[in-house]
Amino acid sequence: MQRTVFFISDGTAITAETLGHTLLTQFNGIDFRQVRLPFVDSRVKAEKAVTEINRAADQDQAQPIVFNSIIDPELGRIIGNSRGHLVDLFGAFIGSLEQALGVKSSPTVGQAHGLGDIEAYETRMEATNYAMNHDDGMNIRLGDADLILVGVSRSGKTPTCLYMALHFGVKAANYPLTDDDLEQSRLPVFLRQHRQKLFGLTIEPERLAQIRETRKPGSRYASIRQCKREVESAESLIRMEGVSILSTTHSSIEEIASRIMLKLGLDREMH
Repeated sequence: MQRTVFFISDGTAITAETLGHTLLTQFNGIDFRQVRLPFVDSRVKAEKAVTEINRAADQDQAQPIVFNSIIDPELGRIIGNSRGHLVDLFGAFIGSLEQALGVKSSPTVGQAHGLGDIEAYETRMEATNYAMNHDDGMNIRLGDADLILVGVSRSGKTPTCLYMALHFGVKAANYPLTDDDLEQSRLPVFLRQHRQKLFGLTIEPERLAQIRETRKPGSRYASIRQCKREVESAESLIRMEGVSILSTTHSSIEEIASRIMLKLGLDREMH
């Protein structure tokens, strides 16, 4: 069974897509074809979006689901006249918040992801540069790090570091445990010096082999035997040092980042 899902916004559509994905995970057995339509900020674009929604309804012979975070009420009404089932992400909450706060909202397109807080933006950019400069053990001077992720190659360290930098301004470094490291009885000294900042990531060997196979097909690096050996050795080494560890196999980047921040007490506001 296929259903088309639209994420529509007059901004980036990140809000609509993030919340929409979360809600869709509660429904199994449906093949969701997902379409993101950002920057629908004019009548012409809204009418074009309606055409796409109606076309999907004809193709699927089923009502498309439309997650809408458009702020402009006129454009929202145009989308609402489509043949899709509308989930109005702002309309569902703004009214009750106005009542609770005792003030009317001041709708501003792009406010959620704009540059209203220059200091916060610069913090995120600085953290992103830090993550890129301290990726895969490229820089072992880790005194300024808020967090250091350790784990075998391709266990999810780099995307997690970049996500935390971009969304929370966390200076996250990462270090891949190599064969040489795994043959030792302890983590490298320069990592142990920052034990309170360390967090381990692991992954099921079968999934690791799949990921590595796409990168280096047919290699020893991607073999299930090598992956099992590395994962077992890394988990043993990380736990022996008393460092927390989390499996990334069945977790989203958002969940991984949230769990790490909670465990290490990294209290940051999302901007």
